[in-house]
Amino acid sequence: MTALRFGSATDIGLVRTNNEDRYLVASPLFAVADGMGGHAAGEVASATAVETLKKAFTDRTPTGLAAAARAANRAVWDEAQASPDLRGMGTTLVALALVGEPGHEQLAVANVGDSRLYRLHQGEFVQLTSDHSLVGQLVASGALTPEEAEVHPRRNVLTRALGVDPDVDVDLVTVEVAEGDRYLLCSDGLPRELADDQMASVLRRLADPDEAARELVDRAREHGGNDNVTVVVIDVVDTDGAAPVGLDKGGEASTTALDTEDLTEPPRAGWWARLRARRSGPPTTRMITPRVIAFFVLLIALVAIAIGGIAYYARQSYFVGIHGKHLVIFQGRPGGVLWFQPTVAERSPVTTTGVLPVHLSELRAGKVETSLGAAREYVANLHHEYEAARSADTVPATTVPTTAPPATTIPSVTGVPASTTLPTVAVTTAPSRSTAPTTAPR
Repeated sequence: MTALRFGSATDIGLVRTNNEDRYLVASPLFAVADGMGGHAAGEVASATAVETLKKAFTDRTPTGLAAAARAANRAVWDEAQASPDLRGMGTTLVALALVGEPGHEQLAVANVGDSRLYRLHQGEFVQLTSDHSLVGQLVASGALTPEEAEVHPRRNVLTRALGVDPDVDVDLVTVEVAEGDRYLLCSDGLPRELADDQMASVLRRLADPDEAARELVDRAREHGGNDNVTVVVIDVVDTDGAAPVGLDKGGEASTTALDTEDLTEPPRAGWWARLRARRSGPPTTRMITPRVIAFFVLLIALVAIAIGGIAYYARQSYFVGIHGKHLVIFQGRPGGVLWFQPTVAERSPVTTTGVLPVHLSELRAGKVETSLGAAREYVANLHHEYEAARSADTVPATTVPTTAPPATTIPSVTGVPASTTLPTVAVTTAPSRSTAPTTAPR
């Protein structure tokens, strides 16, 4: 007979007020159940499932294990129908059993819901069960990646569970027995908090299955503890006929099933709306705690404020520059600020030949103004200044002096005395066009 060594641990977590998980360690049968249905009802469902599974597993074959799981489903269903306060309750179930005759033994796995079974075989950590959940089906069909499934808003919705219907389909897998293999059964509270490589690291590091189970539960609490978490670790230590070895409660096979006759508080009714949903508490993404989320929210807010401040500084002003031969009004800062480059706000009809040369160097560098209106006024003033200067430079003087010129002496001509002097006449010249302004350029 193959020898098995096992350990287990369970914890209520940091959010829940009651533990709806139940586990069974009754070598060669092991199981984990995760109840749903609210206060007390979820506990009743999971306890009923593991107790019935234990009693019904009389045929040590794979089909016998599947039959025991279906019997557990019927027991949960009947219990719910018998009490209106319990209707709508259900539970997941994952079970591992050593089956077959000595020398021809196998390990059989039965699964309904999203509690899981993993195997660590020759250093490789693999999930052997499939999640019966909405996102599990989407991942299996290729519609979602495992990473997308972890953050999907409906990742808690189950497609199959014990006790929801009078009959249920049970997934059944058989595995060859190999000495040195380690198996991990767990409720979904563990993979919600720890990634596969983190679970595998603990299982590789700690040889004692009881210590490994306790370490996994503790680490799930440290990473948020948003759900009940239950772990059973089973090692195949010998295939030569040694007796089974158990580490749970002094080595005795045990169960944490709840005795339904000891309930002191009636379960709460009205759970049909949550029939397929896991729980109302907010699940977390692996490795993400409220503190980490708060840190990243604060960091993103600070970055957004910084970017907003830079954008305001970079875009709140205008400047006048030169593009080609035209004066152009830009929005932004000359040369830009980081990745915020200036953009053209308005192209002026004024060219570089329409402003005084003294202003060209300032325009090439960019003349900053506080608004679009101020930039327009600056361009208009430059052009008016140029027009005024051009007018002042091209208009002649308006009058000539009225002082009489010296008398002109006419050379002597026959019949006219040489000394004869012509009378002087004052001459006034009219301007050629209207008087130009005399105001100096600004």
